[in-house]
Amino acid sequence: MDVHDDFLVIGSGIAGLRAAVELMEAGTLSVLTKAEPAESNTGYAQGGIAAAVGVDDSSERHAADTIAAGDGLCDEAAVRVLVDEGRRYVRELLDWGAAFDRGAHGHPALGREGAHSVRRVLHAKDTTGREIARVLWQRVSSQSNVRVLKDALAVEVITEGGRCAGVRFIDQNGREGEARARATLLATGGAGQVFSETTNPRIATGDGVALAYRVGARVADLEFVQFHPTVLSLAGAPRFLISEALRGEGARLINEQGERFMRRDDPAGDLASRDVVARGIVRESRRTGAPVYLSLAHMNPVFVHERFPSIAAMCEEMGLDLARDRIPVGPAAHYMMGGVETDLHGRTSVPGLFAAGEVACTRVHGANRLASNSLLEGLVFGARAGQAMQRALTSAALPSPEFRPIGVDEPPPLPPEAPLSEVAIRDLMWRSVGLFRDRDGLRHAVQLLDLAHRDLEETLASTARCDNEGWRRANLLSVARLIARGALRRQESRGAHFRADFPARNDLHWKIHVTDVDET
Repeated sequence: MDVHDDFLVIGSGIAGLRAAVELMEAGTLSVLTKAEPAESNTGYAQGGIAAAVGVDDSSERHAADTIAAGDGLCDEAAVRVLVDEGRRYVRELLDWGAAFDRGAHGHPALGREGAHSVRRVLHAKDTTGREIARVLWQRVSSQSNVRVLKDALAVEVITEGGRCAGVRFIDQNGREGEARARATLLATGGAGQVFSETTNPRIATGDGVALAYRVGARVADLEFVQFHPTVLSLAGAPRFLISEALRGEGARLINEQGERFMRRDDPAGDLASRDVVARGIVRESRRTGAPVYLSLAHMNPVFVHERFPSIAAMCEEMGLDLARDRIPVGPAAHYMMGGVETDLHGRTSVPGLFAAGEVACTRVHGANRLASNSLLEGLVFGARAGQAMQRALTSAALPSPEFRPIGVDEPPPLPPEAPLSEVAIRDLMWRSVGLFRDRDGLRHAVQLLDLAHRDLEETLASTARCDNEGWRRANLLSVARLIARGALRRQESRGAHFRADFPARNDLHWKIHVTDVDET
């Protein structure tokens, strides 16, 4: 099946849907999604959406918290756009009927999460992302000029005359098609599935980053992967996210002896930034040789179950009472701060190709995302990309690229007997490119991934065709390699990127955003 429209949006999360709202009256539009339209990282977002709408808050305060969490690497112009326009777009959601929780006087109930200086997080119980997606999808799906192509995986960007002209895709049966448009938006979300331990759904395989990189678009900051500190860590149980909002409401991190330990790492304790808490949990578990737990036993059990119904239900399935039992937790891959490099209007280095949301790198999060800024980013920059797509001939205003060599100075090992499987890629990334990194582990990972990537390039250059699972592995491999290369390159520790062999932040040499480029 081939389609030709004015605009093409790839992905049906918050960034793609908010862009579609801008585009739906500007011409014909196709929304291409690899699964059901409701299946996206947005739908799994529990905590909420941050916006400076409280009487004790301001855009300046929200910006300061965002920049502090970003550990010296946020683009302040991008942050200003996020916090200023974010308030307007969140109020717009309220006007459109988003059922955020309300306080006693009817105003939105505001929660607090790690590294926020005030309560500023709007939420719909613990399914905020799903509620926002519902509101946006309701507006988009009612339009007669909007076509939805579900179960369609974009596999190649089509270029004509140096411009993006759409994408080639395959459906769930492996049949090929083309979706052409004068402006195309990548809103494909993140890549948590690159790691064996992740909060992300199975669809989060970094497709947009891989697509863009293969067509020559610039990517940046991919070494910065956020590991959420509190994920259910129970043998035989799925890695289910335990929202930071629980700690915002008073839940406590404790060790086997019931002791609180996080203040040894940071004065903010359990509400320090995510990178600090994640590493603190692992260090405490290694020190004691026992699990770390989240405890809400000191809180009102009625409040706990009413405020966090879906988390409580999941815990109940695992035989745990969220309000009374100690919940074993540990970190898992959660969010990418880097991605396809864009300007503040979603334009990439390839004319006609746009990106917004987690797939994009606007530099707004720096080295570590502030909690609940992700939905806000998708909302704000999805809208801005939708506006810019209507002026698709405008060139991107990207900063000059900064390249650094990765420094693999030894010959690679002999190729493995069999290609790296998906399981092997994910295990390798978790072991060698996870929460704690060092030169030896990173070099080993880069060497193996480089070899596998050369085989992949030969396959893609041939007449052989990949099926859906083949493309899944290809995208995971491509993004894993980019993350590992970036982590080996950056010889410092900053935000979510921690090098045991370079444990200090180095502003003199590394207060930069590095753009990846093939050196072969």
